[in-house]
Amino acid sequence: MSENQISSFLTIVLIALSVILLTLFAVFIILSMKERNRNKKREEEQKSGSENENQNVKKDVEYTKFSIFDFMDFDKIDDNMIIRKNGKRYIMVIECQGVNYDLMSGLEKNSVEQGFLQFLNTLRYPIQLYVQTRTVNLGSSITRYKQKVNEIRNDYMRKQMEYNSIVNSEAYSLREINNAKFELVKAQNLYEYGLDIINNTERMNLNKNILKKHYYVIIGYTPEENTNVYDKEEVKSMAFSDLYTKAQALISSLGVCNVTGKVLNSEELAELLYVAYNRDEAEVYELDKALRAGIDEMYSVGKDVLDKRMQEINAEIEAQANIKANDVALEAMANQEKIRKVKQREQRMNELIDEMAKDLLDENEQLLGSDIVKDAKEIIDQKTKETQKTKKAQKAQ
Repeated sequence: MSENQISSFLTIVLIALSVILLTLFAVFIILSMKERNRNKKREEEQKSGSENENQNVKKDVEYTKFSIFDFMDFDKIDDNMIIRKNGKRYIMVIECQGVNYDLMSGLEKNSVEQGFLQFLNTLRYPIQLYVQTRTVNLGSSITRYKQKVNEIRNDYMRKQMEYNSIVNSEAYSLREINNAKFELVKAQNLYEYGLDIINNTERMNLNKNILKKHYYVIIGYTPEENTNVYDKEEVKSMAFSDLYTKAQALISSLGVCNVTGKVLNSEELAELLYVAYNRDEAEVYELDKALRAGIDEMYSVGKDVLDKRMQEINAEIEAQANIKANDVALEAMANQEKIRKVKQREQRMNELIDEMAKDLLDENEQLLGSDIVKDAKEIIDQKTKETQKTKKAQKAQ
């Protein structure tokens, strides 16, 4: 191979290497730019995420109890009505007591069916039938039973004491004793019967499959559009008047088919909604128990933990200080009483010595003789008078 061919070959190789290097350099620049853009996007995402977290924290701080009502289907319960949509819808509920249709005769069933048809034919406005199934909770009934049984037990104990006093006394006849025994046995039987009822009811309460259906008729009222001239209280009064009139008409119509009904008051409406929104909790906690437990205070803001701890420590310090102050005061009073008694005894020391000396003379009167004892007492009295005169003279000087 000639020198010209070698030089041309080397030139071609150099040109190829230069092209490869330029290509690699371009690829490196492109990758660097992509990595830089990716880092910028990541930083922007982190910044936006931190801003969103700050916004969420701010929203949590500004979250109020009024926001929860946006998730409810009603605004409030007032004047035996459920108010919805900011006073644009009013609802009244009638609770109905059903009849045992299966145990009726054919004629009675026919009467009920005709009465229900008459009820449907008299309707001139829409209604809603609502059935709510509740688990029977006998806890409140058991509590009332126990209170009543405690009263019976106290009466039984009182009659037991009266009977014992009558038997031990001889002022009563046999007829009165038998009457007292009869009343005692009657009270005992009543007490034992009450205990049996409580035991049976508690066993029934262990069965959570006892269900009870509640039947309701729901009627509504929507104010007309031209009621803007009235305020909310006037609109509520018109709604109550209209709903109550309809409710009484429905109750009368249902009475034809032997179904009794009543309008639920505000507390009963609250219980109805409480059971509807809290299926599981309502089986354990009834509405009155939930209110006593403070379930309506779920929106209250708790104090800082350290502040609560400081408050508890201050309360404990105050309690212990009161106890210590009382103990020290009692101890000081006891010491003062002892000091007073010591001073009093010191002041009366000579008088006590004379009294004890006279007592000793009286005890030894048989040995000394009455005359000697008498003379000795006179000497003691005389010396006492002389000592008193000397003290008075010293005080006068």
